[in-house]
Amino acid sequence: MEKKREGFGSRLGFILVSAGCAIGIGNVWKFPYVAGQNGGAIFVLFYLLFLVIMGIPVLTMELAIGRASRKTIIKAYKKLEPEGSKWHLHGWVCLAGCYLLMMYYTTVAGWMVAYFWKFLTGAFNNVDGDQIATIFTDMLADPVEMTTFMFIVVIAGFLVLSFGVQNGLERANKIMMIGLLALIMILAVNSVTLPNAVKGISFYLLPNIDNVRHVGIGKVITAAMNQAFFTLSLGIAAMEIFGSYISKEHTLRGEAIKITALDTFVAFMAGLIVFPACFSFDVQPDQGPSLIFIILPNVFTHMAGGRIWGTLFFLFMTFASFSTVTAVFENLVGSAMDNFKWDRTKAVVINCIFMLVASMPCLLGYNVLSNVHLIGGRDILDSEDFIVSNLMLPIGSLIFLLFCVTKYGWGADKFFGEINTGEGRQSSTKLLPYYRFVLPVLILIILITGLI
Repeated sequence: MEKKREGFGSRLGFILVSAGCAIGIGNVWKFPYVAGQNGGAIFVLFYLLFLVIMGIPVLTMELAIGRASRKTIIKAYKKLEPEGSKWHLHGWVCLAGCYLLMMYYTTVAGWMVAYFWKFLTGAFNNVDGDQIATIFTDMLADPVEMTTFMFIVVIAGFLVLSFGVQNGLERANKIMMIGLLALIMILAVNSVTLPNAVKGISFYLLPNIDNVRHVGIGKVITAAMNQAFFTLSLGIAAMEIFGSYISKEHTLRGEAIKITALDTFVAFMAGLIVFPACFSFDVQPDQGPSLIFIILPNVFTHMAGGRIWGTLFFLFMTFASFSTVTAVFENLVGSAMDNFKWDRTKAVVINCIFMLVASMPCLLGYNVLSNVHLIGGRDILDSEDFIVSNLMLPIGSLIFLLFCVTKYGWGADKFFGEINTGEGRQSSTKLLPYYRFVLPVLILIILITGLI
């Protein structure tokens, strides 16, 4: 007799864990600088549009596959696919994508913990702009420091999961998400009350065609489409597993909207932290990845109580990244339990050891292996990110879409039946032509622009 599958203890737990998986470094690190590079408010409007017409439908599909099968992705495909078909082979690709994502995400999450520690212990006290940049480059050049913080992230993540879905994953993410939401409100209030903050707020929230003219409206639209799509971590079944843990009490469209709304709220509030602070201290908000580790620490050091604000900001960033780490790790653990019939303890220990080893090339890519360049001359981290973000996510989302709405896969009737089970918002079958003929084109545009 098959052992009863553990699930979430509450609907709130499901929404917070699922949103925690989506809410990560991309929301707080990438969203503000991409918005900054693409003209602010007009980019934000397109971003919201694409979340509604692309993000929510594909998220609903991942959750539906999980809930209908009560399995992780490989077993889910096998249960739902037509007899003799090979959709489940994509499940192995999804699992590889989750491993590859964590092979570099754990390094960046380690940077967040390191910077929280540096602000907490006063490493940024009485330093100038050049010294702030040096702190970052010195960290990248030190494999021992980088390995220490990566190990902290990986071991802590799997330790949480060793307690199970409800007592580990759900409980830890509830605490982190409540802490994250409280911190983001405090940080945003501080930012919008800074001198000249109104300039940053205007750039961010008041549409101005002059801000996008030099970028080009086409580039702004494709950037917004990309960001809306990637912010929800769709395409490698990172969200599918949470569908497998929930009841059929509520329709899935409503659940997907709630997860997306929470994810979007955090990204939006991150902009309210970053843009007023940048404009207040006359810093350009389009500085790319250096925004978080060089530009913002520079801003904090010039701010009254900067050590406190820097500590709180990087604690918030730690929560954002660690919520994603634990959620994706659960995918690795759950898949090992489903596919190899391991118990949770064995799955946690073996995956923990594997991730400690597999994460090493990425962090060594900044020091010992700095001469290694892979895809298109990219370093190891950027190469791993290119494979996941530019290839696996869009291609995987397209496969999920075709599986759910074509007769060659699970089928539209079964898909709509699953997502409309329970109380709440119903999804109309009138959307089927859009799902079959328009949405695949939009996903292909993301794939092609990502490759270009």
